[in-house]
Amino acid sequence: MADLMRGKRGLVMGVANERSIAWGIAQVLAAEGAELAFTHQGAAFGKRLAPLAESVGSDLLLDVDVSDDTAMDAAFATLAERWGKLDFLVHAIAFSDKSELTGRFIHTSRANFANSLEISCYSFIDAARRASELMPDGGALLTVTFQGSNKVTPFYNVMGVAKAALESAVRYLANDLGPQGIRVNALSPGPMKTLAGAAIGGARKTYRHAEENAPLRTNAALDAIGGTAAWLASDYGRHTTGEIVHVDGGYHVMGMPQVGNI
Repeated sequence: MADLMRGKRGLVMGVANERSIAWGIAQVLAAEGAELAFTHQGAAFGKRLAPLAESVGSDLLLDVDVSDDTAMDAAFATLAERWGKLDFLVHAIAFSDKSELTGRFIHTSRANFANSLEISCYSFIDAARRASELMPDGGALLTVTFQGSNKVTPFYNVMGVAKAALESAVRYLANDLGPQGIRVNALSPGPMKTLAGAAIGGARKTYRHAEENAPLRTNAALDAIGGTAAWLASDYGRHTTGEIVHVDGGYHVMGMPQVGNI
């Protein structure tokens, strides 16, 4: 297929480099014919993003701090001026102080708790509200979560709480926006070798454990995550909303390690 998303325009938030989940999604959406805009935060990330965006035919890069209302206002005003409307939004933004992604969850600081929830959860709610105003004909909102939201994952700590909040937000947004024909879903890949994933203590062991014990004996590939996003963002996904769609080799169904790994 090469035209699943033809004629559709969307914003991708959260590309840090070529190994980002957001970039895997963007590549597939572009290959399926979508026209893309991107956000980044600061000049350094913008410099990394520029050649990637150019490779998929995009020249619409917006410097946005999602915790700054003025920056968010400006970004969506630019989209409204340039395109008039949106068909989809991809949100793949999360943050926590790296020093609190090791050790014990009970040592989470008040400041980092608030910041982690704002960046990792509220930013999606805020972006969803703004994007929905540019979706008069309906559309799709996608975010990225992780099963540390509902099962304890070593060192995931406050990010697990933030992702739990994000998943709940998906459900509430799905109900709010459903009458407007806007679907809201989350993708839940297993452990990924990304810049964000590397910040979590024991990341390599977690990645290896999931790969060895998933039913498919593999972690997700970026193009598989991108393909799932393309389905949800396309017209084929028009009756799917409020879902947490796992793309993790089946790891989330396991109750214990495979027999040979016990």
